[in-house]
Amino acid sequence: MYIHDLNPVLINFGFFEVRWYSLAYIFGILIGWWAAKKIINFKIQNKIIEFDNKIFDDLISYIIISIIVGGRLGYVIFYNLSYYLSNPFDIFKIWQGGMSFHGALIGIMLGTYIFANKLKVNTFFFLDIIACVAPIGIFFGRIANFINGELYGKPTNVLWSVIFPEIDKLPRHPSQLYEAALEGIVLFFILISQIYKKSIKTGTVSALFMILYGFFRIVSEIFREPDIQVGYLFNLLSMGSVLSFVMILIGLFILKRAKDNEFA
Repeated sequence: MYIHDLNPVLINFGFFEVRWYSLAYIFGILIGWWAAKKIINFKIQNKIIEFDNKIFDDLISYIIISIIVGGRLGYVIFYNLSYYLSNPFDIFKIWQGGMSFHGALIGIMLGTYIFANKLKVNTFFFLDIIACVAPIGIFFGRIANFINGELYGKPTNVLWSVIFPEIDKLPRHPSQLYEAALEGIVLFFILISQIYKKSIKTGTVSALFMILYGFFRIVSEIFREPDIQVGYLFNLLSMGSVLSFVMILIGLFILKRAKDNEFA
């Protein structure tokens, strides 16, 4: 059993704080960017695609904006709509917390589509690469969730349980770490093993990301406390599970179309 005593603030300058959560976003994007460029270089060198690697750099600004806007609006709509309808100005108070992975995912898909459409490039070319490196950012994000003592798990007596003193005195599942392992490490290695296959069809990695993330998230939600303002839908499923189930269905649809070579 571990008693959580981690400080979400790395450095406090008095007038300015450096938080682990902010660093998670920064390192997730930077390392993901680096990994994405490696994948693109591989595809260029092996003549799988003809592409100017520098173009991908311009996509990063779209992704950053898409993550912030999509993640925030997703949280507002999916997790606390009634509150924000009564307090609309609080939507802009991102520093108070409240981001949705599924909202960020929708934002990234839309932002990437707009960017690719401008350049007349296959959207799934970009989405496959983003999907492959996204688990890097997810991993750092879930570690930051653990440091912050948020998105904690259900009470348990397992040996690796964690007490979050700011929540209560109960030992709980470190569900944030489960998600970091499944949605971050395991998912990354599965996808990276696929994207380097020369024969893989466009759209396949995106589909696998949707399917596998959705599955891993549903498994993790079993051990995680639902958001207090939402609870369980139909007294059975958390909002995260419902949204992840929709992800799986969309992923299966994309996978079928990818196998039929519709995104070539």
